[in-house]
Amino acid sequence: MGDGWMGGMTVNRSFVALAAVVALLGGRARADEAVRGAELFELCAQCHGPAGGGNQGALAPAIAGLPDWYVLTQLKDFKTGLRGLQPDDTGGLRMYPMSQYLKTDEDLHAAAHFVSSLPPVLSEPTVVGGDAERGAKLYTPCTACHGPDGGGNQALNAPPLRGRSDWYLLSSLQKFKAGIRGNDPKNTNAALMRGMAQMLTDEQAMKDVVAYIDSLSRQTASNAAK
Repeated sequence: MGDGWMGGMTVNRSFVALAAVVALLGGRARADEAVRGAELFELCAQCHGPAGGGNQGALAPAIAGLPDWYVLTQLKDFKTGLRGLQPDDTGGLRMYPMSQYLKTDEDLHAAAHFVSSLPPVLSEPTVVGGDAERGAKLYTPCTACHGPDGGGNQALNAPPLRGRSDWYLLSSLQKFKAGIRGNDPKNTNAALMRGMAQMLTDEQAMKDVVAYIDSLSRQTASNAAK
C-alpha cells in the first residue's frame, strides 16, 4: 500500500506541474491574442473610433462590447462575401475589403475578442421623431429572439440591440425591409430578420422601435452607473 500511495503522489505532483505549464502557456496565448487583436483593431479604429464608439459619417456603428461570438460571425460573413457585396449597402461594401485584412482564423478570433473586451460606448441619439411608448408595443415580437431587455441570445444567434447606435439600428431595419440585407438564403439569420422587418409597416414604425431600444440602452446604462 505504501508503494502505491507514493506512486499516486508522484502522478499527482506530475499532473499539478503539467497543469501549471498548461495554464502558463494558455495565459501567454491569451496575452498574444490580445496584443494581436489590438494591432488589428488599429485599422478598425479609423472608422469605428479608437474606443469602438462608432462614427455615423463613416457609416461605422458602435461595436465596443459586442459579444465576441457575434463579432466573429459578422467578420466571417463579410470575409466570405455572405454580407457586404450588395451594391446598395454602402456600409457593407466598406466592410468587405476591411475583412480581407484578417488573413487567418486566429486574426478573426483576435479581432472579435478585442472588440468584445472594449467597454461599451453609449452614443448620443440622432434619430428624431420616434415614439418609445408605441415602439414598446411594436418591439414585442422582437423579444422572442433579442429578449425583453434587448440583451440578445447567443443560442438564437440574436445579438444585443441595446447600446447600439440608433442611426445604425434604423439603417439596418430599412435595409432588411428593402431586401438589401437578408436576401441571401444562406444567411439564415439575416433572412429571418428580413421577414421580421416587414412587420414594421413604415418609417415611423421603425423610428418608434428604435426609440424604444434606445430607451432600454439608457436605462441599462443608468442602472450600471448606480
